[in-house]
Amino acid sequence: MKKLYRALALIMAVCMFCCFPVQASADGATIDYTQTASLSLYKYDLTKAESEGTWDTSAYVSTGLYDQSVNNAMSNYAVQGVEFTYLRIADITTYNSDENGVYKVITLYGFTENAFLTAIGLGTGDAHHTENDISYFTSDALNTALAAALNSNATTVKNSLEAYVKNGGTAMPVTDEYGHSEVSSLELGLYLVVETRVPENVTSTCNPFLVSLPMTTIDGGQWNYDVTVYPKNRTGLPTLEKTVRESKTDTGKNNGLTNDITDGYAPNATASAGDVLDYQLISTLPAITSEASYLSQYTFVDELSKGVTYNKNDVLIYFYADKECTKLLNTWDEASGKFDVAYSELSTGQRMTVTMTDTGLAEINANKNVYGSDSLNCGYSDCTMRITYSCTLNVDARLVCGDSGNPNTVTLTWSRTNTEYTDTLKDDAHVYSYGIDMTKKFSDGAGNFGNVKFILHNDTDGYYVKAKQIDGIYYVTEHVAGKEQATQFIPTLEGRVIVKGLEDDEYTVTEIATDKNYNLLKSDIKLVISTAEGEACPVCHRPLLTASATINGKAVEMKADSSSVHAVVPFTVVNTKGFELPKTGSYGTWMFTVGGVLAMGAAAFMIYKLSKKKNY
Repeated sequence: MKKLYRALALIMAVCMFCCFPVQASADGATIDYTQTASLSLYKYDLTKAESEGTWDTSAYVSTGLYDQSVNNAMSNYAVQGVEFTYLRIADITTYNSDENGVYKVITLYGFTENAFLTAIGLGTGDAHHTENDISYFTSDALNTALAAALNSNATTVKNSLEAYVKNGGTAMPVTDEYGHSEVSSLELGLYLVVETRVPENVTSTCNPFLVSLPMTTIDGGQWNYDVTVYPKNRTGLPTLEKTVRESKTDTGKNNGLTNDITDGYAPNATASAGDVLDYQLISTLPAITSEASYLSQYTFVDELSKGVTYNKNDVLIYFYADKECTKLLNTWDEASGKFDVAYSELSTGQRMTVTMTDTGLAEINANKNVYGSDSLNCGYSDCTMRITYSCTLNVDARLVCGDSGNPNTVTLTWSRTNTEYTDTLKDDAHVYSYGIDMTKKFSDGAGNFGNVKFILHNDTDGYYVKAKQIDGIYYVTEHVAGKEQATQFIPTLEGRVIVKGLEDDEYTVTEIATDKNYNLLKSDIKLVISTAEGEACPVCHRPLLTASATINGKAVEMKADSSSVHAVVPFTVVNTKGFELPKTGSYGTWMFTVGGVLAMGAAAFMIYKLSKKKNY
């Protein structure tokens, strides 16, 4: 990275050298001080042009002249809304000297103040000539010092020079739709030009540069009073990605074992009602190179649909040196004072706003621990910000089952220092859940539904389902290990058992009780809910999920739930009557009872007869 920055600094030094007047040839014209000068700038998107093979920075030589070929090649890459500020810092003069009998004439630049010189590491002792408190320098000395200063301590130098020019200079009109800005009627002299305002997609302000008005043409034959410069920015937006998983503390196939960004996180997840969900927002910060490119706002607005609720007070922000989030730099919690979290209720669900405070922005912009002093970057430039928080899938009618899912959208709003507008990025994640709609019937239509009981076991994750009933519908609340803890699902008076809040897994439905004189099911019911990638999301452009189901290995068409298709699995359970056994039980009992009464009567009669004989 340092080599790249040094190469860029060298290119800038070459460009700046071409902006200076060189010693004119013996027959060249002298500067006409009755004239004024103009400065014209064209701003193009270097990053995009290079990526598309339109532009080769290393092959371009700055001449100071308007170049129609450049404008033709780069017209589609114009950057609008860029502001440059200029400041006249030195006079142009011709110095005559006799050095050891050799008479020399040289062009010098006279400085009456030292702010610029100090910023680039020059003192009066480095001057070619000093006279009447004016320090005179050659273009070579100024070029070399500026390039070296930017190479060794770019951020500090850029900030210093940008502040110096901004405080005392004049702002040019912002670049138009052609990337063009121009000022005229300028006093002749040496000018320092800095970039003081950039649009959000510009990742780095260009280095401060010097322009001599007028400047000698590249062939050394004449003076050019109307100088055209083609400074270029590298562009790029911050990135934003939202992913979700079942919490690592929850049972499920997406549960994580670590906090790694790849551990179970995905754009879509399926979960049971009551499950805790881990969300993460990943944002690559834009390049930050100086105060002109500092971030003045970096705010995340996260919105949940009604099916999901924030768990609150658990937001963490991590900063990493790499996009893979393996090199942790720092961690912020809500008590750090570096970001604020606010919650609000919406008609469509809930909103969480995470806003970087002034303290947080100051660290993002100017932290000294990430880059060395010789880097063009500062703060957390080009680093990765990761925000984590948790939510719960609701255990009530707010939960949406089926392919519509429970969408969760995030919007990043950001802006640069001294800009009057903001830019946004959006992404989303979806959480899916499903249900079953079981119809209970008796073969003769006469049974009592109140005596029927089912239990539900998740075979994939190895737990029994516990649920609560709201308005005749069961909503999953938790996972339990023991069969005795499982909810016993009892049909309504209409014979329906509706269970919502199931993830895409394999299940076993077991009938554990039925009405008297009816037969229990011979075997359990094997239910499978599966998901596959469907059409692309219009927000994140990643595939959404669509569901399907089987009952005992046979495909079943899933029913819609309101407007959400493929939401619940319908099936019917029929209990048949038991076989009637012969009535030997009741009939035989009657006969034995009558026989017993007769036998007892006969015995009493015999006893009576015997006793009567004895008396005689």
